Amino acid sequence: MKNLLIKSTNWILAGIIGLFGFAGCSTDDYPVEYGTPSADYTVKGAVVNEATGEPIPGIRVGYYPQEWDEDVFGPQPQYWEYTAHVVTSTNGEFTLTTMMFPLGSDKIVPVYVEDIDGEENGSFGAKMVDVDFTDAVHSGNPGNWYSGMYTVTTTIQLAEVQID
Repeated sequence: MKNLLIKSTNWILAGIIGLFGFAGCSTDDYPVEYGTPSADYTVKGAVVNEATGEPIPGIRVGYYPQEWDEDVFGPQPQYWEYTAHVVTSTNGEFTLTTMMFPLGSDKIVPVYVEDIDGEENGSFGAKMVDVDFTDAVHSGNPGNWYSGMYTVTTTIQLAEVQID
């Protein structure tokens, strides 16, 4: 009798899993399936001093911060992992690119900006900037599972902080 109950339960569970398949494991914005489509997302521009408008070299710009600071960025997301980052050039410019799943309906990607050179070029507070890819320039030759490249150009302003 016990064997019959276990076999019946297994058949019912196999039927339910087969019926729902991957469709039951997805959301409208991010399908979960083997070979999920991807796209390249690029944010380029400059980081400038909020008060003077002068470019700031030596600032790390990334899709995820190098080290998570809960006081600055809030609680760490459950599935956080470090991906792409760049450091601004001597004229404060940067180009940050990474490959991700195609964005959902909100088209917002957080970009983290951190001063990593100490007091060399002034001291600036870290911040998170929401970059909107709604009106991004789309390029490339999308095909199969690749959706092309989306590019946004922006200027990020940082406030200088006083270190006592």
